[in-house]
Amino acid sequence: MQIVKEGYPFIIIPLVLGLMLLIFRLNKMLNIIGILCVVISLFCIYFFRDPKIYVTKGDGLVLSPCNGRILEISENEEEKVIRVFLSVFDVHLQRSPVCGKVINIEHKNGKFLKAMDSEAHMLNEQNIITIENKNGQYIVKQIAGILARRCVTWVKVGDVLNVGDKIGMIKFSSQVDLHLPKNISIKVKRGDRVISGVTIFANLNNKETSYGRKF
Repeated sequence: MQIVKEGYPFIIIPLVLGLMLLIFRLNKMLNIIGILCVVISLFCIYFFRDPKIYVTKGDGLVLSPCNGRILEISENEEEKVIRVFLSVFDVHLQRSPVCGKVINIEHKNGKFLKAMDSEAHMLNEQNIITIENKNGQYIVKQIAGILARRCVTWVKVGDVLNVGDKIGMIKFSSQVDLHLPKNISIKVKRGDRVISGVTIFANLNNKETSYGRKF
């Protein structure tokens, strides 16, 4: 299992500190702190995991950009929006939901409301990644939460992406929104568990799909 590079400081620092405290055994309290540090390090190994997946293959697919549970599906006159909540137990790496070109990346400063808050997607700090292809524009919003204080984006404007390519991660639990063109038929519903690069959010061509490239 791979580990996302941003996770190494969170893994190594508490692990080294914890092992030092346990090795020297200065007193009972420091031993307990040492054990807690090792436990925190082990949790961070789990949290920053980058598991191997088989990206779902098929023409015209729109895949989930993240792991988590669907909070809400909404639409307005211009677009449809799927909001996904990521708990601390979900993989926090995001993937491109479609093939296309990155045409804009924007960072928006804001608050750190709970991801479940109805205003979090509007008021919280976030990175906004716009990907365009022949079917329209798809906007992935990495939204910080009460624990997540930083969203990391690994792509830049001009990058050409395949569906399922890694585009970034959020440090600790938060929310990811996907904005889609209005004419797309959504294939998921509120409450569904979704997997980044695997779960189909929409199928523009309604063709059969299969699991393809392994990451």
